[in-house]
Order: sequence, then structure tokens, then C-alpha cells
Amino acid sequence: MIVTSFAVMVLSTLIALPIAIGSAIFAVEIQPKFGSKIFQPLIELLTGIPSVVFGLIGFHVVVGLMKSVFHVSTGLGILPGAIVLAVMILPTMTTLSVDGLRAVPDSYRQGSLALGYTRWQTIWHVVLKSAMPSLMTAVILGMTRAFGETLAVRMVIGGIEAMPTSLLSPASTITTTLTTSMAVYAEGSAQDDVLWALGLLLMGMSLIFILIIHLIGRKGAKARG
Repeated sequence: MIVTSFAVMVLSTLIALPIAIGSAIFAVEIQPKFGSKIFQPLIELLTGIPSVVFGLIGFHVVVGLMKSVFHVSTGLGILPGAIVLAVMILPTMTTLSVDGLRAVPDSYRQGSLALGYTRWQTIWHVVLKSAMPSLMTAVILGMTRAFGETLAVRMVIGGIEAMPTSLLSPASTITTTLTTSMAVYAEGSAQDDVLWALGLLLMGMSLIFILIIHLIGRKGAKARG
């Protein structure tokens, strides 16, 4: 369950990160009017969609796609769970990335262009580097949500409490096991103690993510100072 939780979290972040950064660059640097009036409001609307909707779409679309493409029996596993999670964390990561790029002073861009940098060199070497603390915060927050998400993942990952052998073998994360097993085992049993230990581990990981965000924020504040 620990291996599956980290595998889903890392894979979903790797899928969503380039899309979020690319979308933020487009909305801020390439088409700022379109980004502020149309793109960002649409992205923010996606954050209000319930998890069960993502789970239903993932079960009927992503799982079906896994069956047809990889010719597996169930189509459930880490890969469809990571794809669904990537779609879920994408609005959060994109919104925070957009805010981070907009916070970069225009004088940085103007100074870079005055020194002879091209537009893309300015974006890559100046804007993204200046916004790196905000972008790292977006990544960590996306990973935090991916690590703690339950319902949508439960619908597409399979719910089998076993060590995954591939990205398309049914498995279970810490959160899905807690939601499905907490009311099954008797209080005081060994299985119940294991579930409480998993809950403590989940809380500890959340605290670690929060501490990382604070450290990144402090380093960003020192760099700006």
C-alpha cells in the first residue's frame, strides 16, 4: 500500500507537471489577455468538480482505454489511477503556476530582452528561474492532494491489497484501504491496529509536505529579499 501510494503520487505528478507549466507559460507569457479573461477562470472551475465525477469518467473512459490498448482483463491498476489523479491535480498546479509567473516583475523580462535574450530564453532562464519557489509549491501541493485522494482512485485502481507487479495490476493505496477496511475489522484487533498505523503514517506524510512548502516559501522570501 505504501509503494502503491508513492507510485501513484509520483506518476500523476510527472504527467501533470509539464502540462501545468506549459499551460501557465501560455496563459501568462504568450496570450496574457486570453489567459486572464478565459483560461484561468475555466481552470479554476475545474477545481470544484467532485471527486466521484473524476472517478466515474476514469472508470468508464480510462479503464476502458487500458483494456483496449494493453489487452488486459480488468484495466485497473496504478496507471489509470495516476492518469485520473493527474487530471484532478492539474487545475491546482496550473493555477498556482500562473500566479507564480505573474508575480515575476516585468522589469526582469524587460532587462533580459534589453540584454539581447530572445523571448523564449527570457522565459526559460529568467521567468521560470525567478518563479521557481512558487512552482515548487505548486508541485508539492499537487503531490499532497494526489497522496491523500481516496474516492476517485478507489474506483480505478482495483482495491487489491497486494504488492503491485506492474502498472496495470490491481492494487490499493493507504487511503483506499482505510476507507474500505476501517468498518470491517473489530476494534482492538491486529488488523484494526494496522489501519490506525496507516492513518498515522498518512498524517505524518501530510505534515512533511506542509513543512516542505514552508521551507520553500522561506527560501523564496530570502531570495526576493
